[in-house]
Amino acid sequence: MGLRIATWNVNSVRARLGNVLDWLGSFAPDVVLLQEIKCQDHDFPRLEIEAAGYQTAVHGQKSYNGVAILSRHAMSDISLRLPGDESDEQARYIEATIEGWRLASLYLPNGNPAPGDKYDYKLAWMARLRAHAQSLLTQDIPFVLGGDFNICPTDDDVYDPPNWQNDALCRPDSRAAFRAIVNLGLTEAFRALHPEEKGRYSFWDYQAGAWQRDEGLRIDHFLLSPRAADHLQACDIDRAPRGKEKASDHTPVWIELS
Repeated sequence: MGLRIATWNVNSVRARLGNVLDWLGSFAPDVVLLQEIKCQDHDFPRLEIEAAGYQTAVHGQKSYNGVAILSRHAMSDISLRLPGDESDEQARYIEATIEGWRLASLYLPNGNPAPGDKYDYKLAWMARLRAHAQSLLTQDIPFVLGGDFNICPTDDDVYDPPNWQNDALCRPDSRAAFRAIVNLGLTEAFRALHPEEKGRYSFWDYQAGAWQRDEGLRIDHFLLSPRAADHLQACDIDRAPRGKEKASDHTPVWIELS
């Protein structure tokens, strides 16, 4: 059975609820990985999303961060933390098993200003993610890591590379940490299916007409284990939600698995 999975940093699920429900109705993904829900678990709009046909698994935090998984299918073995640092209180990772796939929604730290403590946290978080991906590879279950990685993998993924070269999203250490995860044997879905395309973005800042001028970044990604990559049929970016009133600054990215 095919599975259509989307990832979307909604930049406050309650502020964007109308847009989210509209998109769930029109696009009808099987699973949605949400980031930056910006609410505690008890404030998540469960009733409205369940009425749209989705079960919910939520790992929230007051005012900041927060991730969730919406699914038309049953979820099991839900885990709420990225292993490797018991002191990390930020709600940035949730993982569940759905229809035999292990699916994770992640919100990787932004890391700015760089260098500095926030950048150190970003790189440490990425090292933990690599270690966790390595442990998932030893288990016999296909997995997908989807979300806002806050990384432009190459200069093809940013509208103005020279101006962004010192930003935490584009710095050499950030890109090297991302490659180290991919180099475990994972497939970055969009680039695997669109190897030559430049100027395809998933985020446009609210400032200074970035959306109108298409000055964007591609920072929302899917990384697939080898067994999952064998089933990859399609991956694309749905720009339509970014053009709506009260839009998130990100737009959904989706994959289809056979």
